[in-house]
Amino acid sequence: MTGLSPCKSPAAMTTYKRSLLLVGFVGSLFVMLSSDHFSLSRDIPLQAQKMRKQLLKEMCDSDKDVSSKRRRSLEEISDKELKNFIVDDKHGIIYCFIPKVACSNWKRVMFVLKQNEPYKDPLSVPTDVIHEPNTLTYLNSLPRKERKVRLKHYTKFLFVRDPFVRLISAYRDKFHRHNDYFYQNYGRDILQLYGNMSTPPQTEDEAFALGIRPSFYNFIQYLLDPKTERKAPFEPHWRQMHRLCHPCLIDYDFIGHQESLQEDANLLLKILRLEDDINFPPSPENVTTSDSVLDWFSGVPLDDRRKLYKLYEDDFRLFGYRKPNKLLHD
Repeated sequence: MTGLSPCKSPAAMTTYKRSLLLVGFVGSLFVMLSSDHFSLSRDIPLQAQKMRKQLLKEMCDSDKDVSSKRRRSLEEISDKELKNFIVDDKHGIIYCFIPKVACSNWKRVMFVLKQNEPYKDPLSVPTDVIHEPNTLTYLNSLPRKERKVRLKHYTKFLFVRDPFVRLISAYRDKFHRHNDYFYQNYGRDILQLYGNMSTPPQTEDEAFALGIRPSFYNFIQYLLDPKTERKAPFEPHWRQMHRLCHPCLIDYDFIGHQESLQEDANLLLKILRLEDDINFPPSPENVTTSDSVLDWFSGVPLDDRRKLYKLYEDDFRLFGYRKPNKLLHD
């Protein structure tokens, strides 16, 4: 009796062995490819950073794409224009915060990093604490010579967001929710100027009780009105991101995107060698999708959409966001 299985002929056994070898080869190839894929997956965020910084440099270096106003030197920037820069001398970090781009959670992280180790959970820091005076160190509070040294040697980062999605978020937060400050300082004027209300309610509570609030289109009209900027600079929640963080004057080491917030935050903490010391707070899922952006702008005339894009075009181009063609064409 041979060592062959009684159900297999020698020819069939040869085919069987070849099959085993093929399966083994495919399995090894799969493991190898899986390993390579894992390695590539880890490199993707780093490649994204490289591309974002390269794009920013190209846009800033181009005479065609960059206005002369953004070509100022650091010495020409006023103290007021540097009020969004938070400094952490302990870890050598500078963070330029942009409202409506996870800035509250990043402020919590910056606050926690100032404390003694072991660091506590950033989410345990109340919102009012991070907004108190002297809680954080701001770049414009330092002498100019010290600012330059820190800007040269510290790790500088910011997080950005699709400009139109950020506008929607600002509108929802400041005019759809109870916010007496924004109603008194902006909402009443918007209702009067663009909402055809000669005498808007005096208080926010009265306005909400009556179901009165500026429409999204009223808000866009306010942004597009040349009188708005002549009266005062845009409020930071809807001021253009490049005007808050001056990316053509300051060489950022890291550019995070709200759309990949958790992944980018984890990578940044790893670069700062803080991944074992602190966790970036989990963020709620973004409720503004591409389809809902179309819905929000459905009541905004096409011509005004195009004007709004021009107003925020630099943010789209500098930070690599696609031109919203669906919104800008019939």
